[in-house]
Amino acid sequence: MGRGKKGRLLTLAALLVVVGGGLVWAFGRNGVQYQTQPVARGDIEATVSAIGTLRPRTQVEVGVRVSGQIDRLLVKAGDVVKQGQLLAEIDPRIPQATVDAGKAQLADLQAQLAEQRAQLQLAQQKHGRQRQMFAEGSTRLEDLQTAEAEQKVSAARIDQLQAKIQQTRSTLSADQTQLDYTRVYAPIAGAVISVKAEQGQTLNATYQTPAILRIADLSSMTVWTDVSEADVGRVRAGMPVRFTTLGGDGRSWTGTVRQVLPAPEEPKTEDSASSSQASSGTSKVVLYTVLFDVDNADGALMPQMTAQVTFVNAAAKGVLAVPLTALEALPQQRGIYRARVLDGSGKAQTRDVRIGVRNRLQGEVLEGLAEGDELILGELTAQEGPRRFTW
Repeated sequence: MGRGKKGRLLTLAALLVVVGGGLVWAFGRNGVQYQTQPVARGDIEATVSAIGTLRPRTQVEVGVRVSGQIDRLLVKAGDVVKQGQLLAEIDPRIPQATVDAGKAQLADLQAQLAEQRAQLQLAQQKHGRQRQMFAEGSTRLEDLQTAEAEQKVSAARIDQLQAKIQQTRSTLSADQTQLDYTRVYAPIAGAVISVKAEQGQTLNATYQTPAILRIADLSSMTVWTDVSEADVGRVRAGMPVRFTTLGGDGRSWTGTVRQVLPAPEEPKTEDSASSSQASSGTSKVVLYTVLFDVDNADGALMPQMTAQVTFVNAAAKGVLAVPLTALEALPQQRGIYRARVLDGSGKAQTRDVRIGVRNRLQGEVLEGLAEGDELILGELTAQEGPRRFTW
């Protein structure tokens, strides 16, 4: 092949470009071909990913405060109840008998009090006559003193009976409360999500309150999210968040971080195998709990669903965006990177670029590059194949 023909072929090859996905191979000086990408505008989102579990924001374990047999259980799992609705009845006979005995004792004390008040009135009259007679000299001082003492004893007896009546009333009030506890009412409106007892079952509330069912308000849910210690520093209250569920058919829900709990959950008790594994030096990832709420008016979210959560740490829309693989981080200069661009004459130039919002792939250009600049991503020489540019 002649030199002229060979030169024309090289010239033709130098004019060819390969375009794909916004990338262009262009020849620079000294026979180096650069892979470039024009600086363009786009949206950048810095996120933190985690896994969470859905729980009702408001749920109550309904317990029984008295011992006894369940006479009637009026609801089942899945029922929707109103606040104050009767849920169950416990055998009331023993508490009722205690209340009746207290009422009888109170009535007896009140009768004694009425009798003692009459005795006091009589003692006051007797004391008055003795005092008048002693003034006239017709009775002894001893008789006057006896009448005065009887009056004081009668008044003290009244005070004693009044104290007993107050004590009995307090006991009767407590017994009446125990009787009222035999009828269990819904503390909140919501759905019965579990029932832990059966009609006819005998409950013992001596040492702890046995729970018979759980009610939850499913109109609002809370996502309990586990965030690793490496990422929790980038999550804060008020941050926007979105999530999907495994069975949500691609639907996404949004919310706002309500709280980052200050300490991780207490570790569960480990079995012997786990203990031996821990003692061998196997480390565990520390997870912190982040809470956020979401409306569930349509009931699409259910308790214990798994949520794939994305916390939006920062976002920038319509900004100059460049791939981070084309940048070199400068030591001890936070947010400053070095980039290479291709000028109009085909010469590579070095630029210092300040980056704002960034994620694992892209960064927001604040200074150093303009829209349309040809950012060098890689290069190709005559002796080497295509390769990424490395600093």
